[in-house]
Amino acid sequence: MKNNYLLVHGSFGSPFSNWLPWLRSQIEEKDGVVYTPDFPTGVGYQSYEIWSKILKCYVEGGIINEDTVVFAHSIAPAFICKFLVENKIKVKRCIFVCGFNNYSGINEEYDTVNRSMYLNHLSDVKNYCNDIVCFYSDNDPYVKYEAEKEFADAITENQIMISGGGHLNSESGYTEFSELLKYL
Repeated sequence: MKNNYLLVHGSFGSPFSNWLPWLRSQIEEKDGVVYTPDFPTGVGYQSYEIWSKILKCYVEGGIINEDTVVFAHSIAPAFICKFLVENKIKVKRCIFVCGFNNYSGINEEYDTVNRSMYLNHLSDVKNYCNDIVCFYSDNDPYVKYEAEKEFADAITENQIMISGGGHLNSESGYTEFSELLKYL
């Protein structure tokens, strides 16, 4: 079967921010099927429970399956890991950008909305995806390098550290992210 693609934004983000619109257009140019859910964000709107209800609709619709390649940014990698583990859903590949788990210290609003996304046994995600790639940088202004490295070390040896990449978002110059194309 042909791959389908799921692009997941982070806290206070949207499918129209950072490199997600660019990646979507790259996938569509190759006649790929791509989904970019627009999850609610902000304190009182963003939580694991709310996001997972939305993503379950994609599962029930047959969209998320063993042919799905997931690209996720910031808090979204932890959310995806927790979702796959709790729902016992296998996917083909996960490409995580600046992922972290059990980390606080960004600011009160981010810490509040991120907290429900964390999971205790992060490495369990390897039972639901055996092709995981983690991108992170050494100067992320939001999440400490050690937190991103710890996240990556728990789930994969396939890691790409981008020196000076910031949060690998538009604020850091990442409205395009050509390194991701090799994982389509």
